[in-house]
Amino acid sequence: YDEGMKKAEYWEWALEDALDLVAKIPVAAAHIYRRTFKDGSAPVYNSNLDWAGNYAEMLGVNSSEDFKEATRLYLMLHADHEGGNVSAHTTHLVGSALSDPYYAWAAGLCGLAGPLHGLANQECLGWLLEVQKELGNQKPTKEFIVGYVEKTLKSGKVIPGFGHAVLRQPDPRYMLEREFALKHCKDDPLFHLVDACYQAIPPTLEKTGKVKNPYPNVDAHSGQLMHYYNLKEQNYYT
Repeated sequence: YDEGMKKAEYWEWALEDALDLVAKIPVAAAHIYRRTFKDGSAPVYNSNLDWAGNYAEMLGVNSSEDFKEATRLYLMLHADHEGGNVSAHTTHLVGSALSDPYYAWAAGLCGLAGPLHGLANQECLGWLLEVQKELGNQKPTKEFIVGYVEKTLKSGKVIPGFGHAVLRQPDPRYMLEREFALKHCKDDPLFHLVDACYQAIPPTLEKTGKVKNPYPNVDAHSGQLMHYYNLKEQNYYT
């Protein structure tokens, strides 16, 4: 650009940087995980695997094909943002100034670091684990969940993972996660709790008359899937 490149041609160079960045993210992210939570070593990149499958394998927490498929689903669904959230909007905004894609991506990560945006996924899982702890050896029932939710609301807190800024019906991303769980981990105790919440919470929230969308969103389920496949370090999810 400094040498007089036409603005209309800038996209060609930006595309090359963007593709390089996308290609390197799984490797960098896997090494960050291994260095932060494990012994620092990571499985080598496997050129026979796809982008998400390689990332799943390099994390080294579960070698099954099911985990690779769960990771493909997880990354695809959480990437489904047209620009309305903080990180996607920030990335687009910075990129609109013809900033290098690496700068734009870094700016988006700074937005994702804010707890009102980036902590949604792990806050949902944390809440589920708290409920599970209170349940003890009991099976989650609709009656128990309703009572727990009412107690939570009366204390002035919200139920994480329910509601959406735009949608006024169940989040289709959540429904895809539910479909996956019913097929691959329907006997997981944490999924039993997620399922009980799915049955009990929307009518309970709707009854308050204060909630425009009482249905679960994508964050309400994805943590359970990662937890099931042994990716349990919640602070890494963002």
